[in-house]
Amino acid sequence: MDYFQTIDFLFSQTPQFQQIGAAAYKPGLGTVRKLADAFGNPQHKLRCVHVAGTNGKGSTSHSIASVLQAAGYKVGLFTSPHLIDFRERIRINGEMIPEDAVIRFVEQCRTTDVIERLQPSFFELTTIMAFKWFADCKVDLAVIEVGLGGRLDSTNIISPVLSVITNISKDHTAQLGNTLAEIASEKAGIIKPGIPVVIGEASEEIAEVFRRKAQQEEAPIIFAQQALPAFEESCRPANDTLEAPTPFGTVSFDLTGDCQKLNLRTIITALSQLRRIIPFSDNAVLEGLSNVRTHTGLMGRWMQLSDKPLTICDTGHNIGGWELLGPRLRQWEGPLFMVIGFVNDKDITHILPLMPRKAHYLFTRASVPRALPAENLASTAREAGLHGEVIPSGVDEAIRHAQHLAAQSPDSARPMIFIGGSTFVVADALKFFNGPTTD
Repeated sequence: MDYFQTIDFLFSQTPQFQQIGAAAYKPGLGTVRKLADAFGNPQHKLRCVHVAGTNGKGSTSHSIASVLQAAGYKVGLFTSPHLIDFRERIRINGEMIPEDAVIRFVEQCRTTDVIERLQPSFFELTTIMAFKWFADCKVDLAVIEVGLGGRLDSTNIISPVLSVITNISKDHTAQLGNTLAEIASEKAGIIKPGIPVVIGEASEEIAEVFRRKAQQEEAPIIFAQQALPAFEESCRPANDTLEAPTPFGTVSFDLTGDCQKLNLRTIITALSQLRRIIPFSDNAVLEGLSNVRTHTGLMGRWMQLSDKPLTICDTGHNIGGWELLGPRLRQWEGPLFMVIGFVNDKDITHILPLMPRKAHYLFTRASVPRALPAENLASTAREAGLHGEVIPSGVDEAIRHAQHLAAQSPDSARPMIFIGGSTFVVADALKFFNGPTTD
């Protein structure tokens, strides 16, 4: 098989949460352990940083990897989901896994019948592909982002040198629980015996869940809010970066937005702990955090897609994300056009009221089976006081229509198009602006 046939096989032969949602979710580590064993347990050959959380775990993972890369280490990075190319999930020093490595792994799976025998999920298979590639390439360190939850996530077969939990908010409640304490308990499952864990944002109720688990595992626990109590107030925007004083010097963080102030506090606290285990300089921190996008290829975090009209996309897709995105968008003084779509298994009744009411909405759907029909979204949105037009044909047409509406605004009005709601809407938008891709 060539690469395109391999990707088609991978997507069609294994249940994929990205496409079908809960039906692809396989709680438990039994299958992934057997799969790892079939490939010689590559996870045992890796030194890892394990990153969980409801929001910010992607930005945190990419940032830590960027710093380690700036320090001269060979760094593996495993994240999900991908936006344009499947290979975005598995990188070494920013370079995506080669197509032929993907082909070889899938061919090995087919010749050994592990897919037929074990019936792994797409994420289980992808996780072991990443671990094997990192081990084969002898990376110095691997930064591993949890897929969903923590305790039963496929990545939770590693033995990290540091664990990080960014924050907790309500998302994937069908799999993780209906209360913040229940969700926190699932995320706390990545805390390992004797291994330090850094906690980003946590209310006292949530903090107690983490304290109990850390005590059980005799794991040192560090709360970023306590380590850097006034950090958020000291951050300020500066020339398309976020500038902040840190123990490493004044950082110019190239990821911006209110959410990144909170993420940066977690990142700085995690790096302070990590430097006790792995040596790197202050300059590596400053260089790494000012070049996260360049070093790692991170996309979709308050990302500018076009200048005229100003077009921004963001993958924030739950309450925690929109508690920060909503206020930022409401500050926009010119005409605001919102290209919005969601997946059909997301409870959006608490998200929509967080969106700006003054905007003109283009309700649409992403090109995945899980996408919520645009008409259903528009109906629910009207109940939240949001109004606009239904564009059922997809994200491309919604963007074109938003561009047409923005063009009718005088330049002095400074129109802006925002694209988001679902990660998959952002993925479609990136493909629209970057041209056709393989998957």
